[in-house]
Amino acid sequence: MRHAGHEMRTLARDWRFWLLLAALLAILAALFAPRIVRTGNVRDLLVVIDVTGSMNVRDATVAGAPATRLTAAQRGARDVLAGLPCGSRLGLAIFTERRSFLLFEPAEVCENFAAIAGSIDGLDWRMAWEGDSYVARGVHSALAMAAGLKADLVFMTDGHEAPPLANGELPAFDGKAGEVAGLLVGVGGTDPSPIPKFDQDGREVGFYAEEDVPQENRIGPPPEDAASRAGWNPRNAPWGSDAAAGTEHLSAMRGEHLRALASQTGVGFLALGHAGGLLAAVEADTRARPVEMRVDTAAIPAALALFCLALLFGLGATTSRRPERLPTR
Repeated sequence: MRHAGHEMRTLARDWRFWLLLAALLAILAALFAPRIVRTGNVRDLLVVIDVTGSMNVRDATVAGAPATRLTAAQRGARDVLAGLPCGSRLGLAIFTERRSFLLFEPAEVCENFAAIAGSIDGLDWRMAWEGDSYVARGVHSALAMAAGLKADLVFMTDGHEAPPLANGELPAFDGKAGEVAGLLVGVGGTDPSPIPKFDQDGREVGFYAEEDVPQENRIGPPPEDAASRAGWNPRNAPWGSDAAAGTEHLSAMRGEHLRALASQTGVGFLALGHAGGLLAAVEADTRARPVEMRVDTAAIPAALALFCLALLFGLGATTSRRPERLPTR
């Protein structure tokens, strides 16, 4: 009995015993830890990224370094993906010519994070099938697509219409303004910049010149001042005989145009800046969907057990003190 009592007193004085006991109790607590059910907010988003030629302009910034508008849009889309809570869904589409093309329907972001992020990183201007860029019509088609997917829209573009809108007027919107929530994200600088030009093999060969791009939209009825133009003829030259001049070969983020388009369709607008501003705008202009989430609490006692074991072996390796030997019979 005397030996047993001495053994117990020795154990009680040994800090290793208490750390090991605490780790054991924490492991048992982790095994039987309950799951807590709470209500969280998730979102269902369709992200559309403009891949037309003007998105190759290098007037954006990513991580403090100059970047193309397309690269900045991709980084913004990845920031949105990373900021969404588990249970949210995100789909991806591209815009070119006059419509948005769906790449994949909204998928759960945590289970499919690597696949979604890889798809965003893999976007390229070569995916465009036409040189035109009817941004307003692309936004209209994207809203219809998002409605069919029961998702909200995040449309990332510089807003550069090519050719420019006839008489500068937005095309009619067949949908109902505000029926689909969403956000137009303007990408690029506000100062006009030259647009890179590529050959058929994808090599950059300079910049577009004034004569390379249409400076005026000559589809539909001519403008009201057509009769005052040189060489005007109501049948043979309704826009006059001179070639249109302008600055459509230079590109800037068309903020006023995108604001007007956002007002027409009932969505929000943001000029792309830092990631925090984009995430806040997405949360403000898209709809949250409440869901019940099961939260596993086992991680808390498991972390405590790991801490105790790390402390036990860490201190044991650095201290020179040996535990007392129990007397033998």
